[in-house]
Amino acid sequence: MARTPLTPDVISWFGFALILGTAALIITGHPFAAGFVVLAAGYFDILDGALARHIGRVTPFGGVLDSTLDRLSDAAILIAILVFFENTLWMVLLVFLAFISSLLVSYIRARALNAGLEPGRGIFTRSERIIVLALGLLLSSLTNALVIALAVITALSFFTAGQRLFYAWRDSKKK
Repeated sequence: MARTPLTPDVISWFGFALILGTAALIITGHPFAAGFVVLAAGYFDILDGALARHIGRVTPFGGVLDSTLDRLSDAAILIAILVFFENTLWMVLLVFLAFISSLLVSYIRARALNAGLEPGRGIFTRSERIIVLALGLLLSSLTNALVIALAVITALSFFTAGQRLFYAWRDSKKK
């Protein structure tokens, strides 16, 4: 890829376009195919940063763009799940909690780094969330597989947010 005219930002946008395709597949009742597409999009999410580092084009804006598209991607997939699957109150609540917990993981990291603190990695970052979501989609023909995946995402994301908050607090005590 380094030898092509593709920039890391273009790859970020391509990954986001794949996520929109994933959302369309979910809404139209093809969660199994969506599971594969979300994995492909996850690959591009890793690739954009790796390419930027490899060709020496890491920029502050590139990081902001990547993070923004990541959050929009999470929202697009979860909204698609709400549109397709049962919109019972408990499902709406579960999707909402999965979204909030996912946002917290990224938000605490960004705020801690902005404050000059080390937030740590945590056990369940976006890569892990994408894998669990893909598994939930791939196994969605099984009873409650997607619900279980969303519950795992919610619980482990809240745990990771707590980890990062603790690491930032601990780092603040050293300074």
